[in-house]
Amino acid sequence: QVQLVESGGGLVQAGGSLRLSCEASGRIFSTYVMGWFRQAPGKEREFVGGINWKSGSTTYGDSVKGRFTISGDNAKNTVSLQMNSLKPEDTAVYYCAAGGRWGSYEFWGQGTQVTVSS
Repeated sequence: QVQLVESGGGLVQAGGSLRLSCEASGRIFSTYVMGWFRQAPGKEREFVGGINWKSGSTTYGDSVKGRFTISGDNAKNTVSLQMNSLKPEDTAVYYCAAGGRWGSYEFWGQGTQVTVSS
């Protein structure tokens, strides 16, 4: 079992920045990729971005590409999501996820609220 805990959410004005963190614990050896998703009320869960621990490669959803950056710290078992140039449409609950391969996210955090005001 892998436990994921997100932190760093909050309220920010449009154009501002936030940095989310996700700390993993438990059977970390089972994880291969970690990703961020978000979900706004009445909308489907959306892929934000992910990172491959072994290769270091990252991918991003089109809506955040160029504004958000994912990074990992193996020593701390932590991944971060740096969010810049935030827009009101970025408002959502952001979830950290982990799994054994791309597209197979088995473990999820509790989520952290990000609210961007106009």
